[in-house]
Amino acid sequence: MADEKALMQRAQQGDTDAFEYIVTAYERKVYALALRSTGSEADAADLTQEVFLRAWRSLSKFRGDSAVSTWLYRITMNICIDFSRRKTVQPVPLTDEEGTELPLPDNRAAHSPEAALEQQELSAELQSALQELSEEHRQAILLRDISGLSYQEIGRMLSLEEGTVKSRLSRARRNLRSILIKRGNISLPSASKEQERRQGNG
Repeated sequence: MADEKALMQRAQQGDTDAFEYIVTAYERKVYALALRSTGSEADAADLTQEVFLRAWRSLSKFRGDSAVSTWLYRITMNICIDFSRRKTVQPVPLTDEEGTELPLPDNRAAHSPEAALEQQELSAELQSALQELSEEHRQAILLRDISGLSYQEIGRMLSLEEGTVKSRLSRARRNLRSILIKRGNISLPSASKEQERRQGNG
């Protein structure tokens, strides 16, 4: 896209066309992150509007020391976290640090009423488990496993060293796995079995 910082400077001077260009460039990505965070298309659409409204009102705070995308993701995450405090959110797909695949809802597999019910129950269980994570751990999972940001990008957003981001994400995934195991409502492969499976595939 055109020079983002130049567009931001124009927007800061009141150029609505420049800001609209930024909105057009990023609204789909912002919406996707909000959708994965809330699990609701309607809520995601509302939050996307809120993100760009807050961005417009906060233009004076953009100093150009980070990419526009990073700045918008930070606003999006803050709004999604505020939203999650008010309303239960839907679960997000992820794997633990050892590569063990956690059971995830898969709408494509729900070809029968039984499969749909199973997916619904799994979704509800993951939803509850995610709510037991700390905000910083849930934030790390959303940024890495949902929006697909690199460790470096997450570090810039959260003002953390890359190593700190990795360790925080690792703890978040381990904690989520432990919560799921403790709740005992869904089955997870044991670490030893998963290791045997990976070795067998190797």
